[in-house]
Amino acid sequence: MTRYVIITPVRDEEKHIEATIECVLRQTLRPEEWIIVNDGSTDQTGAVADRYAAQYPWIRVVHRANRGFRKSGGGVMEAFYDGYNSRRCNDWDFLVKFDGDLTFAPDYFQRCFEHFAQEPRLGIGGGDICHTVRGELKVEAVPKFHVRGATKIYRRACWEAIGGLFSGAGWDTIDEVKANMLGWDTYSFKELQLVHHRPTGSADGFLRDRVKYGSICFVCGYHPLYVLARCLYRSVRKPYILGSLAILFGYLKSYFIRTPQVNDQQFIRYLRKQQLKRLCGMQTIWR
Repeated sequence: MTRYVIITPVRDEEKHIEATIECVLRQTLRPEEWIIVNDGSTDQTGAVADRYAAQYPWIRVVHRANRGFRKSGGGVMEAFYDGYNSRRCNDWDFLVKFDGDLTFAPDYFQRCFEHFAQEPRLGIGGGDICHTVRGELKVEAVPKFHVRGATKIYRRACWEAIGGLFSGAGWDTIDEVKANMLGWDTYSFKELQLVHHRPTGSADGFLRDRVKYGSICFVCGYHPLYVLARCLYRSVRKPYILGSLAILFGYLKSYFIRTPQVNDQQFIRYLRKQQLKRLCGMQTIWR
């Protein structure tokens, strides 16, 4: 039997959380425990979660006070760890960080764990994220090693090896790069797709999301040449130039205000080496 625990930080997801809960209830392989962390929602998110928790003893809700604003990256991790530290199941095999605005097939988790069973070195995995664009489902493109933060499954041995998650923006890149550095495989399962009902970055708006991405690049220790190359690559996509300038602004702003970087020089050296190899067209974790 595969024992897994789901932790779902949510904030103002009244429109979507019930559909997500119903999808989990229909799973062919049920979690041992599901902790929904209501991160200070101002709508009925907490009430919806409480209603289901009253019916199913393996669903629990943790309520956090409203901090008064949305805190990207760091806020999610604060909520996640409130859930993680309150779990009752300690003999889990897999830990799942899962968003509260996803819909997916009844055999989603069962098929995910089939991947892990077949590949002992698979440390982090999860399905592909899709968005509805003009009435059609579009898969969100990601690098080969990346699993979207909306649906991440951690094998326990990998989770312990990477030391858990970085408590700030960029956590969902740092975990995978560190796992790869330590010899684990990480990737998305292309045949398993989930619909994400709130597009990535939509809560912040496009420009703020690009500024945030630039800041994440700094926090993660990206090589300056790689950031510049990303900006040049981004400049030929709409909105032309503006998105690239926003990324560069976020990176430089974080540099000048001395935003704390990930405190792991081995990790930064590994990441920068991978980035320079990618700029040279060599084999990397990206492909």
